[in-house]
Amino acid sequence: MLTFVYTAHKTDTSELVKAEVQAENERAAAKLLMSQGLFPITIESKEESGILAKSGLGKRVSSKDRVIFTRQLSTLINAGLPLTQSLRTVQEQISNKNLRDIVTEVLSSVEAGTSLSQAFAAHPGVFNNVYVSLVAAGEASGSLDKALDRIAYQQEKDAAILSKVRSALVYPVIVLVVILAVLIFMLTTVLPQVGGLYKDLHQSLPVLTQVLIAISNFILNFWWLSLLILVGVVFGIRAWVKTSSGRSSVDSFKLHMPLFGQIFRKVYMARFSRTLGTMLNSGIPMLEALRIVKESIGNVHVEETLEKAMGSVKGGKALSSTLENQPTFLSLVPQMIKIGEQSGAIDQMLDRVASYFENEVDEEVKNLSTTIEPLLMVVLGVVVGGVIAAILLPVYSLVGSGGVNNLH
Repeated sequence: MLTFVYTAHKTDTSELVKAEVQAENERAAAKLLMSQGLFPITIESKEESGILAKSGLGKRVSSKDRVIFTRQLSTLINAGLPLTQSLRTVQEQISNKNLRDIVTEVLSSVEAGTSLSQAFAAHPGVFNNVYVSLVAAGEASGSLDKALDRIAYQQEKDAAILSKVRSALVYPVIVLVVILAVLIFMLTTVLPQVGGLYKDLHQSLPVLTQVLIAISNFILNFWWLSLLILVGVVFGIRAWVKTSSGRSSVDSFKLHMPLFGQIFRKVYMARFSRTLGTMLNSGIPMLEALRIVKESIGNVHVEETLEKAMGSVKGGKALSSTLENQPTFLSLVPQMIKIGEQSGAIDQMLDRVASYFENEVDEEVKNLSTTIEPLLMVVLGVVVGGVIAAILLPVYSLVGSGGVNNLH
């Protein structure tokens, strides 16, 4: 027998209950709870709900696994299989244990009478608001298979564009790590020998050499303090980024940073257009779609623009006019939305905008390496050249002042 932690509603009073139950598996636990007049929302093993759940590691599911699950479920429902049988069939084919456990819980909830969207909503770490809302729209319109297919397509596009941006960041990060490694090597190996060589000459060293030797001595004598400072800086930055002011500063930097700023802008435009187009195509009202899209953008400044746009649209203004001349939105977006509003095909226009910006990001990522490589080589040259200069400048200084004679 296993111990499970569950959250459930009492069917007679709708009171929320959270406690433990012992059963052979999660499905047996769900049936036991329903026999006791409880409607289970979440059921998970006690071990998983402990350390792993608190750390956020217990329910991690990759976007690829989620897309495969969604696509398979859509195919089975489209083939005419009942929802519970489709879920059970997909659940048996899932290789990711975390996702398989979650789908088992979803299946138990659906068998207990809850809707699929509500069952997904109980796992927000895996199925976000966009996912749940599209499923709910599919259930309401009787086209769940098409809704799931749209979700899979939208997630594939979003994952692809994020993958391209991450791949563009890999090369500069590697080069910067190499630069840092070279700098640390020279500070801890070469400069201490240089400092010892010049110490007995009783000559004043150039300022650059003195500064680098002081840094070198600090790292060698207080390496533990250097590590503490480094760890403190990393954790300090992470804590600051989680604050509202920190996130605002980081998101602003993303929009304005050299080379990458324009790429991030196009990523946000593609995500906005693709998600909003998918939701409107699924029959979700404009205001509700904007609210959900706002939560999925990932940049507070773009979200603030959408918040203002929602107020204007609620007041009767067209979406295109509210987004015109907004610094966080590229001009093509409101222009294409305006055409869609006039033609009554706004969802199709948004899909075209998304495809355009996705292609733009693809091209810019391809060209980025040729642009950024010379800049990184210059940075590497400046760093290494600065250290070499700190080593050689004292030599020229001693030669010019006749200090070399002190060696004899």
